[in-house]
Order: sequence, then C-alpha cells, then structure tokens
Amino acid sequence: MPFQKNIELTINSITMNWYLAKMVFRIVCGEGEHTPQFDEQLRLVSASSKEEAFQKAQDMGNAEGDSFYNQKEQLVQWQFINVSELYRLSELIDGAELYSRIEERENAEAYIYTVNQKAENIFFTQTHQLLKLA
Repeated sequence: MPFQKNIELTINSITMNWYLAKMVFRIVCGEGEHTPQFDEQLRLVSASSKEEAFQKAQDMGNAEGDSFYNQKEQLVQWQFINVSELYRLSELIDGAELYSRIEERENAEAYIYTVNQKAENIFFTQTHQLLKLA
C-alpha cells in the first residue's frame, strides 16, 4: 500500500524540539484575603512547533490546577493562569543560562546566608535528588 508508506514517512520525518515554558499559577488560601501569591514554574516541553508547545503547556497547567484543605481547614486553590513565556531550545549547551531573576532584598546578608544554606543542603538532604518523573 503506497499510501500507508507515505503516511509513515511523514510521521517519521516530524522533528521534535525542546521548549522551555514558564507556567504561572495563583495560590489562593481561604477567602484570598492575603498577599497574592503566584507560583512560576519552568517546564521542559517536547513539541514539533511553537504552537504545539504552547498548547501542551496550557494543557498541563489546566490539568494541574488543584484544591485541597490545609492544616487550618482552609481551602487552598492552585489556579492555572497561563503560559507567560515560551523559548525554543536550539541545543543543550553546558552552562547555558535557562532562567534569570533579579532579587531585591532589604537584608543582603540574610539573603546570602540563605543561598549558602541551600547550597550546603544540596549534598546533605533528599530535596535535591535527580527528578524521577514516572
């Protein structure tokens, strides 16, 4: 069947690319009478086009919105807002910058201390293990 072969060749010739997507969630606790909180997550997305990567990231965000009750019996809601940034990764290069954020803090010494504590904990806690996403 020549038609079937043609379909297989087309499917096999699709090039997948890696994209870095920033997904933004709003965290609302109770009635939301608190300082607004947002969780910005950077996710790797495999797709054949920018449009597909954007849609996949939006689908992930919509699927991961969640609600639960905290220890104070207040409803906590993780509300997906949108994909705010999307970058195609042309290649993986050792040391390439993937994300940057400038912090302004009142107490520089306290911030530096916290950064150094986190660095020490990388080797002494289970928090920074290799991601096992299965």
